Amino acid sequence: MCTEKVLSGKTALVTGGSRGIGRAISLRLAEMGAFVLVNCSSSSDAAQEVLGQINSIGGDGAILCFDVSDHGAVKDAIASAIKEHGPVQVLVNNAGITRDGLLARMKEDDWDRVFQVNLKGAFNCTQAVAMPMMKSRWGRIINIGSVVGAMGNAGQANYAATKAGLEGFTRSLAREFAPRGITVNLVAPGFIETDMTAVLSDKIKDGLLASIPLGRMGSPEDVASAVAFLASDDAGYVTGHTLHVNGGLLCQ
Repeated sequence: MCTEKVLSGKTALVTGGSRGIGRAISLRLAEMGAFVLVNCSSSSDAAQEVLGQINSIGGDGAILCFDVSDHGAVKDAIASAIKEHGPVQVLVNNAGITRDGLLARMKEDDWDRVFQVNLKGAFNCTQAVAMPMMKSRWGRIINIGSVVGAMGNAGQANYAATKAGLEGFTRSLAREFAPRGITVNLVAPGFIETDMTAVLSDKIKDGLLASIPLGRMGSPEDVASAVAFLASDDAGYVTGHTLHVNGGLLCQ
């Protein structure tokens, strides 16, 4: 675990930062010295708990509530946070939802809502931090994708399409922002022990484990470690890259 304060003096924003992978990322960036803005869609006990954990390890941060799919709300909330805490120099686009179902029966709203949160949300947040980040001439944008964006998954056409879209989004922005000292990368987790996977039956979980060469589900901390690397100066020459964290489920 990295305990060096390599992000001291920098502000980080983690969308969907109050639960699961987002919670682990928020805590890890706080350990690295960042002032962490923990985003949640509405005020919640979970967000307060994360902020309390950040404070308990000697870190600092604040809760920033907005729906990532609402362009105006994102713009206003981030502008207010920047005015108070300075430019966001580490952005982790982690917020995401699933609304699974076979395509032949999928409701249009289920398709649209997943795109609004998972893909448009990343656009909204990145655009809101872009100009101040470029002016500071240093930044880290880290998008959280998924192994299914590369391999697909039956019943998740909407989710897989948004995660594949994030890969193209990442590569394009890496080219746009590189001249300003900003790197843009994507972390693609495999099957991680979170609320999303907790609802799976034991039979499905056993099938998943059989397909993972390392023989275990990943943890949110596994993903947070990858984010920590990409946020650090050690990854200063890495941009436009997809870092797979999947136990060997998909090797590329």
